[in-house]
Amino acid sequence: MVARLLDPRPVIRRLGERRSDLARLTARRAVAAPLVLVAVTVGAFILAATSPLEPLAAHFGDGYERTTVAERAAAAAALGTDLTWWQAWWTWVAGLAAGDAGFSHSYRQPVLEVVTQRLPWTVLLSATALALALAVTLAAGVAAARRPHGALDRALAAMAVLLSAVPPFVLAMGSVAVFAVTLGWLPVTGAAPPGQDPTLATLARHLVLPAVALAAGQVPWMLLTLRRSVLDAEASAPVAEARARGVGERTVLTGHIAAVSWTPLIALLGARLPELIAGSLVVETVFAWPGLAAATVDAALEADFALLAAVTLGASATVLVGTWFADCLLLLADPRVRIDA
Repeated sequence: MVARLLDPRPVIRRLGERRSDLARLTARRAVAAPLVLVAVTVGAFILAATSPLEPLAAHFGDGYERTTVAERAAAAAALGTDLTWWQAWWTWVAGLAAGDAGFSHSYRQPVLEVVTQRLPWTVLLSATALALALAVTLAAGVAAARRPHGALDRALAAMAVLLSAVPPFVLAMGSVAVFAVTLGWLPVTGAAPPGQDPTLATLARHLVLPAVALAAGQVPWMLLTLRRSVLDAEASAPVAEARARGVGERTVLTGHIAAVSWTPLIALLGARLPELIAGSLVVETVFAWPGLAAATVDAALEADFALLAAVTLGASATVLVGTWFADCLLLLADPRVRIDA
């Protein structure tokens, strides 16, 4: 992560210097990323090898007890469950390099087909939730910034603290209980009514509840971060000097406070990516959303280690790229920031 200078009068660095930092940051992350991904995938295969779940039982289903030793041995050889974890890992890496991520026995499809079919749904849900969370945070932050420490500011901060203590599962189930069961305003599961292909209208209605539930878990942290940044900007010397010169309050708010208050959100978005991924696991499961996160839960329950390995690799790569991108944006957007890692 990049670190903000702690000097109360930070050096405003030129764009050329920041671009140099950007190149060094990218080079360091490019060297570290493969090592991280290797460590994550090795850890995933070690955990799979020590798991109490039996992949063959999930593969055969109810007929597992009736299978012969020869049938189980043949299935184990076909699925690769008879290999040690390092043999299984190397075989998987070699297949991945050739464009083969394995076969998902829980979906009876190649893993890459499962991923390509379900990834767009997860991206749609996550992007919608993130956009909604940003919109709510910025609107609430602007409203509270007009009167720092006022009644609205304190009320929003208290609500954010309370909401941050609520687990994503409770938020999801609570939204179902209120808006779907009690009021009957919105559908509960899937991306379309049963037996129908999704249209733009049905997709929008089915997207509301899961997107709101996922966004609600992100808003508190964003709002509290923005509030702290606004309060720091309010107490800064440039803002005091601008007001002393008779600059209008609207100009002070938009030109001085807002200009420096939004940049911490960039760093926060990169740091909170893992939680967004974890939240999508819960939300997609509760709302039966046809995304990749829900497929991950199914794969874990079915001991589908091929799909779990691919999803673990993809999630880790997403976090690495997301944090790198957020740090790059922060370096370019805020001239007070220097490289730290």
